[in-house]
Amino acid sequence: MASVSNAGPSAGMSAEGMKVNMAFVAAIVAVATIGGFMFGYDSGVINGTQTGLKAAFNLTEAGEGLNVAAILLGCAFGAFAAGRLADVWGRRTVMIISALLFVISALGTGAAHTSLVFVIFRLIGGLGVGAASVLCPVYISEVTPANIRGRLSSVQQIMIITGLTGAFLANYALAHTAGSSTAAFWLGLPAWRWMFWMQVIPAGFFFLCLLGIPESPRFLVAKGKDAQAEAVLSRLFGAGQGARKVEEIRASLAADHQPKLSDVLDPVTKKLRVILWAGLVLAVFQQLVGINIVFYYGSVLWQSVGFTEDDSLKINILSGSLSILACLATIALIDRIGRKPLLLIGSIGMAVTLGVMTWCFSTATTVNGALHLDPSIGPIALVAANLYVIFFNLSWGPVMWVMLGEMFPNQMRGSALAICGFAQWIANFAISFSFPIMKKASLPATYGFYAVCALVSFFLVQKLIHETRGKELEAMEG
Repeated sequence: MASVSNAGPSAGMSAEGMKVNMAFVAAIVAVATIGGFMFGYDSGVINGTQTGLKAAFNLTEAGEGLNVAAILLGCAFGAFAAGRLADVWGRRTVMIISALLFVISALGTGAAHTSLVFVIFRLIGGLGVGAASVLCPVYISEVTPANIRGRLSSVQQIMIITGLTGAFLANYALAHTAGSSTAAFWLGLPAWRWMFWMQVIPAGFFFLCLLGIPESPRFLVAKGKDAQAEAVLSRLFGAGQGARKVEEIRASLAADHQPKLSDVLDPVTKKLRVILWAGLVLAVFQQLVGINIVFYYGSVLWQSVGFTEDDSLKINILSGSLSILACLATIALIDRIGRKPLLLIGSIGMAVTLGVMTWCFSTATTVNGALHLDPSIGPIALVAANLYVIFFNLSWGPVMWVMLGEMFPNQMRGSALAICGFAQWIANFAISFSFPIMKKASLPATYGFYAVCALVSFFLVQKLIHETRGKELEAMEG
């Protein structure tokens, strides 16, 4: 993960005094953020397919959780390994590999006829998602001017949510056209299989677009390919700046020493630094509040309390659309009111709305083995759920990734991001895997647990998190 630690302003990527070729910057950033779209799409496509998976593979609750959450184990290892591979092979090369992994995963999951084969191909897709989650932001940071890097990095989160929403839209269109997710569609195959195969279209587009963008100039300099790096930098910042930028990058590389995992330990006590614990709190509690239950299991959740499959898929689209709007609001607010206030607002908002959902589900009755909400309670649960999604995407969704990218001292940033990213994906797996089992035991207790975690996160943020708004990366030493 050494690559991440060197992606900040120290790399000399400031736009001051330079004429930036914004059309070229925008074009290559647009291609890189397709990786964020694929991150969201591959994560969200599972939502709406569980009914077909359970019927095809005769899954238990634990089996359903494994089929849904298997991708997240691949994500954890893909994210952890991507930084090192990118240092050896290049950012662009590893992103191309991730695009191919998306294609392979889409084809394999749609064609799988056993749970084991399905899980294997979801793991392959997870490697691509994990790599994209790390490398696309790194690539963007290494080719963009410092004064607009924050805004462009935030676009990545919007593209993730857009990918989720795109998957929800495709799933709804297929299920609605076929009649249901398990009904026969093209070639006589059930619609849920086509939900996975549809992913080949954006994945193939991502692969083709990647062939047209340059390698990161910072990687090229690190590999001694100064002429190629100068050519890229000249296109980005003007012909007169290419050679100077190469020298600045080379100087920053010479000043660095190779980061080590041991950098996360306090040099005196030899224990994990407090700042790393703060990062782990952000990474883990972002998942403990249960947001991906909405994105992975939304269709099953709403069907379990009486909504039709068609209406449940529409609710998914609504949740995704509200998420995009909330992320846009975050971009407008994050540099005005700060990171910590947004986290605190999000924690309280999620605790309240999750509490309301817990109460709503506690009133559900069982009819023919299925839960049903009273007609007067269903709309309250629906409004609370979507307010919960808004609070999350106004705060913990994008802000967690922003803070992890800027809160650590330069020397330990790469190692800390690797550890926190791994922890985030493992927490995601634990929550996603356990939901079907917990839901069967008690849906109100499940959402009560998420509500308590949201409340606890408020106090942890108060105690452990320090505001980073307006600080240079080099100031993150305390």
